[in-house]
Amino acid sequence: MSYAVPVPAAGPSAQPLANPVTVVSPQFQATYPVDLVITEKMMTLKEGAFTVSDVNGNLMFKIKGSLFSLHDRRVLLDGAGNPILSFRQKILTAHRRWHVYRGESSEAKDLLFTAKKSSLFQFKTELDVFLAANTKEEQYDFKVKGSWGERSCTIYTGDNTIIAQMHKKHDVKSALFGRDAFGVTVYPHVDYAFIVAVVVVLHEINMDRSGED
Repeated sequence: MSYAVPVPAAGPSAQPLANPVTVVSPQFQATYPVDLVITEKMMTLKEGAFTVSDVNGNLMFKIKGSLFSLHDRRVLLDGAGNPILSFRQKILTAHRRWHVYRGESSEAKDLLFTAKKSSLFQFKTELDVFLAANTKEEQYDFKVKGSWGERSCTIYTGDNTIIAQMHKKHDVKSALFGRDAFGVTVYPHVDYAFIVAVVVVLHEINMDRSGED
């Protein structure tokens, strides 16, 4: 199966990590920083409401979802419509915990990671991500901090190394994507499908908290 090759990020290069970050697959890694453009339509759940493109507008991923089920469910598709990841949430969990699985599975053997808010009440965005092997969850594997309202969040490894950054796009090209678009810069040797998945969870957790910073 082939995937779109991401365009290198513009601007200063981020330093490569000592250890590559692979959660979904190494085929979603690049040796250079990758700029992604995420477009979200907050009021609709139809397929294509949440899309991920490169800076030239080439579709790389999209989300399809179903709200009316016991487990809130989303599927991340590649640009050709192949399922890459599925997301499930128990509706009544206080911390809005999401489980992310390989493909369209919901079986424990295919669990890749879970993510939840760091605390029940928070004024700034903070998300803890635990890989499937980290069953005790005494320490998170990845952390997201920042402001979802401003689309300004940073994703760190457990040892506080930055691996990706979200930012509002204010350049001329951003006008092509509309006001609902924001950018994500993924550092070299970091699984950008994993980063997209974390952003999807952030999006879902904050859908009903549009007034939050």
